[in-house]
Amino acid sequence: MRVIPDENQPSAAIEIPLEKALPDYDLEELDKPTPREVDGILVTQGFRDLVDDARGILTELIAAASAERRGGGKVLEIDLATPPHPLEITQLTGAICPTDDEIYRPGLWIVLRDPVARPKSSLPESTLRRVSAIAAELVERLQLA
Repeated sequence: MRVIPDENQPSAAIEIPLEKALPDYDLEELDKPTPREVDGILVTQGFRDLVDDARGILTELIAAASAERRGGGKVLEIDLATPPHPLEITQLTGAICPTDDEIYRPGLWIVLRDPVARPKSSLPESTLRRVSAIAAELVERLQLA
């Protein structure tokens, strides 16, 4: 998983390559030799279901007033000294993620934006930590790692 802050924009992208099979979504063989073969995975019903589930979980994580996870007792590692305002999901789609071995995998591409930040400013470090914590929790809940 990578969090990529946008320069001079109050947003950050999250890239989450699928590294293991997800039988619940009928996503079994993920490693492909060409990007074109990954395209075939991104249009399947199983992948669309994964994106829908990711949107629901992401919306919940962004809107959560409390950082405590249900059931696990774990806490997202974010700074809650000043209550953060909700981030906006500006993009949630499929991605073609290259690996170091010249193999390609499907993945999720998410862009989160701070709607009240100054337009030509980058996200502060505390917000980037929050974005990373949200992304890590998303990966855990969807069991992508």
